[in-house]
Amino acid sequence: MNISSTKAIISGGASGLGFACAKMLIDNGGSVTLLDINKEQGAKAVAELGSKAHFIVTDISQEQQVESAADKAAELMEGINLAIGCAGILGAGLIHSKKGPMPADYFQKVVDINLVGSFLLTRAASKHMQANDANNGEKGVIIHTASIAAYEGQVGQTAYSATKAAITGMILPLAREFARIGVRVMAIAPGVFETPMMEKITPEICEQIAAGIPNPSRFGKPVEFAKTVKHIIENQYLNGNTIRLDAAARLQ
Repeated sequence: MNISSTKAIISGGASGLGFACAKMLIDNGGSVTLLDINKEQGAKAVAELGSKAHFIVTDISQEQQVESAADKAAELMEGINLAIGCAGILGAGLIHSKKGPMPADYFQKVVDINLVGSFLLTRAASKHMQANDANNGEKGVIIHTASIAAYEGQVGQTAYSATKAAITGMILPLAREFARIGVRVMAIAPGVFETPMMEKITPEICEQIAAGIPNPSRFGKPVEFAKTVKHIIENQYLNGNTIRLDAAARLQ
């Protein structure tokens, strides 16, 4: 896909990895519509990105909101040919802690946002993509955010790891199904990145985590995630797989 012709919806696009992707697309001539629950951050992001960016307040876990947002985005951009799923929550917690058992509704919230939200974005975006004119046999690209926790989840990451593993599990069957409509599906499994999700961690712990990352021994930068997204968009032979982006880190 020619990146200058992209018309993208990005969940969690108002900050972090999603915003980095939006900026990359805008810088390369594309258009974006950010779907995010944070109204203030969304308005700020659009002001920074300029006239080819739009924002729609969206709770990614709510079916009707996602459907309506995709329909509106298609109207604003005259179509959708790219979807990037970056909305998610960490959902850290022990099943049994000093506070008692993990509430089922807490686990369900992580599933609803990380996993069901990814499904809803996929369904809403592909509905519009299948109506696109094919460009070299391609009508669209969908890219989801998994995590290395999908493979090596740590203590306290049961809910988070479960949802990210489920995302990796969706990619191949989705790619196979969507082959008939000319839509590719990929995922990226980032390691530890500089995102708002990591801001609650103390500098001391951040240093310890970074020291355990082989090379380079630092947190990933959102722009590096966006570069990987750019490569997926432009490389038509990437389909049905998850790319680890983690500087050779393996969670212990």
